[in-house]
Amino acid sequence: MAHFQFTLDDLKRILTEGAGADEAVDLDGDILDRTFQELGYESLALLETGGRIEREYGIALGDDLLLDGSTPRGLIGAVNDLLPLATEPTR
Repeated sequence: MAHFQFTLDDLKRILTEGAGADEAVDLDGDILDRTFQELGYESLALLETGGRIEREYGIALGDDLLLDGSTPRGLIGAVNDLLPLATEPTR
């Protein structure tokens, strides 16, 4: 049975599609433990990102997960914890 993982590349793609990328932030750099606020993403952009993740991966994320000093590492871990086995994302 396959288990699909949500990766940093998936997160960067969704962030860029939904909210764009701040020119001052290098998303290809070491961003895993920086807060989304440090990366230039405000609450509206994070809610859009969360909505896209929910729709694409068929999960429900709490707003607190996205807004309370969240980091890419924390969000990736939370998404993977919620992903059911053998569910392929809808892209």
